[in-house]
Amino acid sequence: MKVEIWSDVMCPFCYIGKRKFENALSQFPQKDQIQVEWKSFQLNPQMKTEPGKSINDYLAEVKGWAPDYAQKVNDHVTNLAAEVGLKYNMDEAVVANSFDAHRFVQFAKTKGLGDAAEEQLFKAYFTDGKDTSNHETLVELGSEIGLNASELIAVLQGTRFSEDVRNDIYEAQQVGARGVPFFVMDRKYAVSGAQQPETFLNALEKSFSEWEKANPQPLVTFAEGSSCGPDGVCD
Repeated sequence: MKVEIWSDVMCPFCYIGKRKFENALSQFPQKDQIQVEWKSFQLNPQMKTEPGKSINDYLAEVKGWAPDYAQKVNDHVTNLAAEVGLKYNMDEAVVANSFDAHRFVQFAKTKGLGDAAEEQLFKAYFTDGKDTSNHETLVELGSEIGLNASELIAVLQGTRFSEDVRNDIYEAQQVGARGVPFFVMDRKYAVSGAQQPETFLNALEKSFSEWEKANPQPLVTFAEGSSCGPDGVCD
């Protein structure tokens, strides 16, 4: 059964939500039958990459917050991240447009490394203070998870996977996502936000139960060998 997750690398609750979903999935008996697909979403498509600007100043500009209030919000989010074992260094976060980071993930998905790419991006952004729009940084992150550097460079220097990113963003609107993280189970049930593991587990159980009824598995697995058919022909 497919679980689709819309997220943006600059969304602090997306990384927290990833951990909480993974916690739920680890408790799910049929976890081996769950296919997770990461989908692109941009919270601010017009964002300019500004390495010298603090995340507090950015939030103050776009949300109209006072800088000290932005700091309190980030401190709160940092504490929530720590509860699930994540270390956020928000003061080091680089304000960066995420479009190429999403193209990076789309390329990684073609190699079966979508989840690894998401994990690398989140850690780079929230923990390591790296510029996730920088092509050299993305190539470095890609190499660490096993992507071919030359192939990735070619992707980033061109426009490949741009339409895939845009299609995911459009698709998010069609399934009712107004923010991220947004989890969709079998295109029937949705969970919005970084919910508790119990919420994810309940959604997995309900959606999988219905999916399993619609997709019954064979009761017996067998190896084929020499045999005779009802027509009397033996081979």
